[in-house]
Parts: sequence; C-alpha cells; structure tokens
Amino acid sequence: MQRHGPQSPIPSEARGGAIALGNFDGVHKGHQGVIAAAHAAAQRLGAPIAAAVFEPHPRRFFQPDAAPFRLQTAAQRAAAMRALSVEHLFEIEFDHALTQLTDREFAEHILSARLGARHVSVGADFRFGRRRMGDVESLARYGSACGFSVEAVAPVTDDSGARVSSSAIRDALLRGDGATALALLSRPWAIQGVVARGLARGKAFGFPTANIALGEYLRPRLGVYAVRVDVGDGVLRPGVASVGVNPTFGALPEPLLEAHLLDFSGDLYGKTVEVRIIEFLRDEAAFASTEALKAQMRQDVSDTRAVLAKQD
Repeated sequence: MQRHGPQSPIPSEARGGAIALGNFDGVHKGHQGVIAAAHAAAQRLGAPIAAAVFEPHPRRFFQPDAAPFRLQTAAQRAAAMRALSVEHLFEIEFDHALTQLTDREFAEHILSARLGARHVSVGADFRFGRRRMGDVESLARYGSACGFSVEAVAPVTDDSGARVSSSAIRDALLRGDGATALALLSRPWAIQGVVARGLARGKAFGFPTANIALGEYLRPRLGVYAVRVDVGDGVLRPGVASVGVNPTFGALPEPLLEAHLLDFSGDLYGKTVEVRIIEFLRDEAAFASTEALKAQMRQDVSDTRAVLAKQD
C-alpha cells in the first residue's frame, strides 16, 4: 500500500481510484463496510482501491483542548487499511483552509482535481464542507458533475441492533469492556508506542515493564489488563499491563501504560511495541506496602495466564 501524506504529490497510478472516505478512527466494522463498498466499485471499474482520511482528526482541530480520544495512531490506521487490501491511502490535511471549502469546492478541488476519484463510498451520515453543509445528496450531485459516482453505505449494527461507531468503542473502553471493543473493531484494541525509560521499580520487584506514553490515545478505564504484546517481530507475547498513574508511589501527572511481558527477557528501550488489550482484570489501587503490591502483581500474572490460556 502506498501512503500519500497531505503535501505529497499524487502519482498517476494512484489517481482514478474508488475511494472510501471518512475519519476511520479505529477502522471498525462500520468503516470496513465502507471500504468493502469501495472495493466492489473498484472491481466494477477496474480501478485502484483507495481510502481518504483526515489528519489531524477534525475533533482535534475544532477542540484543541479536548481530552485525548484517538483509538489509533495514523500509523496503526494505515496498517489496518493495508490489511484490508487498500492500495492507496490519502491523508487529507484538516486545517483552516479545508474548513473554509464549500461542499462543492471539496468535491471539485480535493476529490476530483487532486485525487481524480472515479467513485466515492461514504457512511450514510457523512457530512463535509464549511459548517458541515454537505451531505450524501450534495456529494452525489457534485460527483455526477465531476465524473465520479457516490455510494452511501448503511450503518453496520451489532448483535443488539446498536450502530457500530467509534463512540461506542470509546464508551466500551471507558468501562474496561474489552470484549465489546473487540466485537466492534473485529480485533483487540491496541496501544502502540516507543518504550521509554522509567524508574525501574518493576524491575526491582522482579516485574520489569515496558513503559509507553498514551499520547493522543483515549484513556481507558484505569487498571490492570491481560494483554498480548508485539515487540516489533510480529510475535504476540503474553503480558500483563497497568494503565494508570501509579498511586502507590505518588500519582503520575498523566496515566501511563506499563506492560510486563511474561517469560521474556530483552532490552526494549527505544523500540516501538504494540500492546493489545485482551481483558480487564482489576481497577488501579494504592497499596500499603511494596510487599502487598508484589503479592498482587503475582496474582495479576496468574490471572493473566488463566485468561490468555482460554484463547490458546
């Protein structure tokens, strides 16, 4: 898959595609439906299959002081697109200039002139253009004039009939409900980042951890989780992770992810790892002594082994 940044020139082989258009934070089952529709159009047209996303997320642009909310980094989103056989990923810069485009200008200047779209698939509730003036109807109208077809894809629902959405996934993660997040995403929610040096308290206790800043990720329910960790080699290793502020030793200013890999030894400092959240084990707690904390950590490891053994 070729990834085309906001300022990148668009090569001729990337133009003329069937494009799935949206924010696609999480690339969940609903997003996958939009991408599948673009795939079908690409086959009919004999065109490349592409996706176009906005970066940064529009919410971050309009609410710069909003709490972190992202389900994925841009790199994770690109990897998810690649796994769905998307051939070209266009990252459209969401800046002040873009917010001033009318729906017609967006269709003409971005979709047609820049990307050369032959087809665009969007969710049925897609809105775009200045003050969200455009909808599927106007996109189809301007698309017809510009030479690209438009398909509105109906929402995907879960087993209860509720709409699959990024908001529903965030709500599940805030509850510590990894099973629901998994069902909506079609894969475990994962936090990816560079392992940073900490105070090495876990190593002193016999539980060395890989410490990862959460950055723009949504803060899930604080506590301890059974996880699987990819240290960059594609192997999913069992682990137990804490997401929290470490109240036993004085609360951190920001929640941190600390992952202990079971039966693993090696230097991970400076490496990019991905921690897949499998199951919530318990809430974060402050312990009266380091001995009480170590005893709980041993129990957390035991509980993690039990949880992950059910999946093997």
